[in-house]
Amino acid sequence: MDGRPCVATIGFFDGVHRGHRFLIDCVKRLARERGLEAVIITFPVHPRMVMQPGFQMPLLSTPEEKRRLLGEQGVDRVVELPFTLELSRLTAREFMVEALQRRLCVDTLVIGYDHRFGHNRSEGFEDYRRYGGEIGMRVVRAEVCVVDGVTVSSSAIRRFLCGGEVAIAARCLGYEYYLEGTVVDGFKVGRRLGFPTANLRVEEPGKLVPADGVYAVRVAVGGRTYAGMLNIGVRPTVDNGGDRSVEVHILRFGGDIYGEHMRVDFVQRIRNEQKFAGTDELVAQLRRDAAEVERLLLSASGDDIH
Repeated sequence: MDGRPCVATIGFFDGVHRGHRFLIDCVKRLARERGLEAVIITFPVHPRMVMQPGFQMPLLSTPEEKRRLLGEQGVDRVVELPFTLELSRLTAREFMVEALQRRLCVDTLVIGYDHRFGHNRSEGFEDYRRYGGEIGMRVVRAEVCVVDGVTVSSSAIRRFLCGGEVAIAARCLGYEYYLEGTVVDGFKVGRRLGFPTANLRVEEPGKLVPADGVYAVRVAVGGRTYAGMLNIGVRPTVDNGGDRSVEVHILRFGGDIYGEHMRVDFVQRIRNEQKFAGTDELVAQLRRDAAEVERLLLSASGDDIH
């Protein structure tokens, strides 16, 4: 237990998106006004994955990515509260008393507009505020964060990514969605077609991979950033089997990067993955894709891209 009273918010914070940051800014503002610490309380594992063994939540951020993003928010402390079956059995009032007030000394609790906790999740903000009045804890509800007419939430961002809408996902996240991993050996079909690709083995198997298709991406490898066109899918024209792959052709690059760490940031989806009549038709489309990536990324003045 940390004996310092604080203003806190609690949640899983997957992706640490603009809605989360809006909430955290409210925590920081109230903490300054009250002369208290600003604290983020998060769960290292999504509560639903504890409650439903075998359930896999497609993640917007890996645990390490989330820790880094939360650490950049300018609060006094980030507390990881292990979510256990015992914790899940507490009522909302018991959770506020046992976990938040007694263990973490929460003086003021800031919750999202739709946040619910407690074993049956049937209670809402007015219930929490009433419990807070009974136990001496101030409870504040943050406003809704809306971007381009979209109410920002992790579930909304997942839907955008699963639909290939990476540009609106980036506006909701406040940064471009990205995947990281190791460059591994592939079928080398792209090399024979004149478009060599680097196959990315994503480090975190639970991280969401956007919808199949071709994307304009920024590629960070070897300490430099390049423009690239990335394909997610099964390569139907060359028929290399049904395994889904993530492979990127890096423009204006000819080095050997097998085994190296690589990060790809999604800028825009160019088209669906599709089956062509033959390799000539495929190569012609790849040339058009490369020209589109050039237009999107390399023609923009000021971009630090090679």
